[in-house]
Amino acid sequence: MIKNYLKTTFRSLLKNRSYSFLNIAGLAIGIACASLIFLWVQDEVTFNHNFAKKDVLYKVYENQTYEGKIATFFGTPGPMAKAMKAEIPGIKNVARMSGDQGQIFSLGDKVITETGNYADAELFSMLDLPFEKGSASNAFKELNSVVISETMSKKFFGDSDPIGKSLKVNNEQDYLVTGVFKDLPKNSTYQFQWLIPLAGIDHKQPWMTIWEANWVRTVVELEPNASVAAVNQKLAHYIGSKTKNPNNTVCWLYSMNDWNLRNHFADGKIDGGRITYVRLFSFIAWIILLIACINFMNLSTARSEQRAKEVGVRKVMGAGKGKLIGQFISEAVIMSFISVLIAVGLIYLALPSFNDLVQKELTVDILQPAHLGYILSIGVITGLLAGSYPAFYLSSFNPISVLKNIKIKTSSGAGFIRQSLVVVQFSVSIILIIGTVIIYQQIQHVKNRNLGYNKDNLVYINLQGNQADRFSVVYNDLKQSGVVENAALSDNIALAVGSNTDNYSWAGKDATKNPLISWENVNSQFISTMGMKLVAGHNFNENAAADSSNVIINEAFAQQMGKEGHIGGIIRDGGKKAFQIVGILKDYLYNDMYASVEPLLLYNHPPGTGVLSIRFKSGTDIQEALTKAGDIVKKDYPGYPFEYKFVDEDFNKLFITETLTGKLSGVFASLAIFISCLGLFGLAAYTAERRIKEIGIRKVLGASVSGLAGLLSKDFLKLVGIACLIAFPVAFWRLNKWLMSYQYRVNINWWVFIVAGIAAIVIALATVSFQAVKAALMNPVKSLRSE
Repeated sequence: MIKNYLKTTFRSLLKNRSYSFLNIAGLAIGIACASLIFLWVQDEVTFNHNFAKKDVLYKVYENQTYEGKIATFFGTPGPMAKAMKAEIPGIKNVARMSGDQGQIFSLGDKVITETGNYADAELFSMLDLPFEKGSASNAFKELNSVVISETMSKKFFGDSDPIGKSLKVNNEQDYLVTGVFKDLPKNSTYQFQWLIPLAGIDHKQPWMTIWEANWVRTVVELEPNASVAAVNQKLAHYIGSKTKNPNNTVCWLYSMNDWNLRNHFADGKIDGGRITYVRLFSFIAWIILLIACINFMNLSTARSEQRAKEVGVRKVMGAGKGKLIGQFISEAVIMSFISVLIAVGLIYLALPSFNDLVQKELTVDILQPAHLGYILSIGVITGLLAGSYPAFYLSSFNPISVLKNIKIKTSSGAGFIRQSLVVVQFSVSIILIIGTVIIYQQIQHVKNRNLGYNKDNLVYINLQGNQADRFSVVYNDLKQSGVVENAALSDNIALAVGSNTDNYSWAGKDATKNPLISWENVNSQFISTMGMKLVAGHNFNENAAADSSNVIINEAFAQQMGKEGHIGGIIRDGGKKAFQIVGILKDYLYNDMYASVEPLLLYNHPPGTGVLSIRFKSGTDIQEALTKAGDIVKKDYPGYPFEYKFVDEDFNKLFITETLTGKLSGVFASLAIFISCLGLFGLAAYTAERRIKEIGIRKVLGASVSGLAGLLSKDFLKLVGIACLIAFPVAFWRLNKWLMSYQYRVNINWWVFIVAGIAAIVIALATVSFQAVKAALMNPVKSLRSE
């Protein structure tokens, strides 16, 4: 039976080559597109699966209330880890980690900046970190130990054993390599290249010993049968119980399973994140598969009348409805697997470009059980889905009617089904087109905001050790180079301010309110280098000591202070030290590009700052300027590399997820339109073929080519018009809901919908008109000749 099904399938494919090509091509493209999306989804949902204990690992997060709004943070007090383990039941282990740190490692002439973390030794067992050399039990016995990745080991030591050898960190101290761990996969939250004992630096930081300062990340491993709710209940007001002053901080455990997918917080609760995009693209993948299946069903039912006599003969010869359904579904499954094989080839061809687009390193291994299972499943499911309706439709024909050439009564119903499916195809495609345009508009809308500073021709380098202390030497040499306009020091780049507190007070401050204020250490050149403007007062003094009691605030902070927010106003830090406002800075955007500007305070305190920003003169050749600046920096900071980053590139990275969403939506919207047009092309060809005699008669009676082309095209254009009417309100509803998540958002313009609709109609018209014109140009003598 199977052999017979194969024979009939391939005979049908060869007999109707053009339709077979459209069917197989549509399915193959649809399966390939969906498969690429599912590869991306698989990578996202398997984040951190390399950690065996992922189900019992958590970070401690804090919710703090300011002005009635709950803000979420992941910094915790230094003493918290040890106290939690001793006092809260259900906790098996706790480890502290610093944030990601870029440190300079050197060995002889090799000087490389690597990113890693300072951490407690307990982290090794919690992450079950796989060691290639050395062991976790001995890794941190000495405070000057360092554990490095395989990649970092090869950079410095090649194939030789690094255990027992030393690396100098920041040109200050030698650290002994005590272990080498296997490289972590790309879809892992942790991407550290080195780990150094946190105990070696925490005693140098006074805030690490107090409960009022948040700096470290606290990672928790629970007992397998521990109740998360019970631990959270004890953890909720834990910090407040340890501080002298009242504290509204509420702590809770954030599961490793959520770190990647559910990483957005609103009012103290998890509120989406990357899971939104996973769901969106999964939906798009299924929609594209559905569109491809719709093509198959449309073309199969459209060709059904040509197979009507075959069905009639088989029924007369004794074939039951079940056998006919089995035959036609088998044909569909066989065609589906042919499409799957072609799709696999397309996936391998498209994967490098797709990886560039999504900035991942996705791979396909057909022999891998998960991928093989997916391929087999998609072939069977797509075949069943695409072949089910044609199978039941074809097998329902009355043998007497079809053998007597009596018009099949159900054909009108089939025609309605085909029309409905075309409407569904184009509705989805139009929604994707509109979504792509709106996403692009939103990104550009935010990117074109007035940042309050100039990000062009601006680079920065991360400073290490006491590099900031030699700023005056570097600054003078840079200014004399002829290519540098200005340079400045700050804790962070202008895009991101990392420190904040609610501990400021001023005369007349409402005691019931505790606004969160960000603060930053800078030097006197910061404002001019960034291209910022003062709306009142004056800049800092070049002599930082002269400004020890002076601050500059932004407009948002001045507004927060009310009538006290003026030049000469007094701000107290913790109610103790008084600072005088000497300047009010025009608001500039930092941290959240979609939100309004938050209050900010600047100190003139260069020592210990971590960023050197350099602005090049406009019109300067950037490569030449970088070479000159690099030579100066390496000369004035001997032993340190010149590793720079462009501020405008960092700015663009802030929108990487939204940009990716826009690009993928655009690509798959185009492919959805293309697949839809394949089906429309086949239906138009079939319609023209069915009406060939009618066209011949109309031509004989004087109908023009344009009139005939319009006659054949108008029904399809009506369907696309209906698709527009359905797509517009759906797209508006979903996109408006998405935009509401942003404080600063673009307004939806109806011209986008109109243009998308016109584009869909033009594409459909171009697709259908080719077949319509071809049929209209046919010689009527040939079309009216009897067989």
